[in-house]
Amino acid sequence: MAHRPRPFVRCLVYLTVRLVYRLRLHGADHIPSRGAALVVCNHVSFMDALVIGGASRRPLRFLMDKPIYDSPWLNWLFRLVGAIPVESERHDPGNVRRALHEVSCALREGEVVMLFPEGRLTPDGEIHTFRRGLELILARDPVPVVPAGLSGLWGSWTSHANGPALSGRPRRFRARVALHFGEQHPSERATRALLERRVRELKAEADCWAEPGVVEALERP
Repeated sequence: MAHRPRPFVRCLVYLTVRLVYRLRLHGADHIPSRGAALVVCNHVSFMDALVIGGASRRPLRFLMDKPIYDSPWLNWLFRLVGAIPVESERHDPGNVRRALHEVSCALREGEVVMLFPEGRLTPDGEIHTFRRGLELILARDPVPVVPAGLSGLWGSWTSHANGPALSGRPRRFRARVALHFGEQHPSERATRALLERRVRELKAEADCWAEPGVVEALERP
């Protein structure tokens, strides 16, 4: 553990996620067993990175908001797992450029990096337009991209469903959460539009298990 803490932490996170949620995984083998890759997913709650990171068969680096990264209680964990903090240009000019450089270094070292192309937590449970940072990363480092769809965390206290995330108290335990990974896309075909469409499709598949009541209501005439 002292020499390779990230695999140990990944296993610990995975066990914790399994304890807290009824987690259904599909397609995790689409994450390559070796070599660099990007994983892109919709952003529902502050638990997303832990759920996806624990589910991955390889340790993931991931981008996250700097205010959360600087949390006095969790900063040690984020540093341990290699999280990459991102702050807005308005608050820290040059931070986005430095974060993208760190992503590039990780990819060139053969690591897997996860990001949420929406750039923020969803305010309404829906997937919002992917931002251009994804294309900037691929232009610099053309690596395969694995899309993923996450469902079941909207409505939790770590989402914006009932006001600002983390402002209330936990209300659900052992909630259904589904995470579906899709097939890899080579960088030359991995456009923002294509990846956004695939993430929407994967989330819809995940919804069928995690939120069957909502799906049935939407399908009624």
